[in-house]
Amino acid sequence: MKRTVDLVIAVPGLILASPLIAVAAAAVKLDSRGSAFYRGSRVGRDGHQFRIVKLRSMVAGAENAGSAVTSAGDPRITRVGRFLRRTKLDEVPQLWNVIRGDMSLVGPRPEHPDYVRLYTPEQRRVLRVRPGITSTTSLTFHDEERILAEHGGASAYVDVMLPRKLALDLKYVEHHSVAGDLRILGQTFVFAVSRWFRGS
Repeated sequence: MKRTVDLVIAVPGLILASPLIAVAAAAVKLDSRGSAFYRGSRVGRDGHQFRIVKLRSMVAGAENAGSAVTSAGDPRITRVGRFLRRTKLDEVPQLWNVIRGDMSLVGPRPEHPDYVRLYTPEQRRVLRVRPGITSTTSLTFHDEERILAEHGGASAYVDVMLPRKLALDLKYVEHHSVAGDLRILGQTFVFAVSRWFRGS
């Protein structure tokens, strides 16, 4: 049932969003050198790795020039990238990952392999489900980049942020349902719209 809901929403969603993605991709190309899209390695269900698709919000080769996590004010973020991140438009192409079966609309956010290697056996239980575009954890830590900037960047992510996020994600794994997913999608839509109009 969860997979059916994913496809029913993701397929028309990607079709409707295609013009917006095309305009945003053109803006990315005009703003900085490199591909309009970022394809990074992430860990999915049962530990299988896949390539996540996002609109590129950082300079080309950013992963080789710093941490896998970003803090507010990171100089690698481009001018257009700041807007894409603020409005979450950079995440829209992940609808393709949902259609492919790499991801779900709702679920724990897919993590970089370097950080998954640090998971305890208990924390690895989050890999029992497909990762998602959004989740309760994503909404709770929507200002993650600001928090990291205030508490030490990459080291704070491992020591503080990651355990908190995984604790919430584990609760989702144990209690998720289609009705709960639809509620999270509704909350995400309201949050995205309000953030767009606030311009922050």
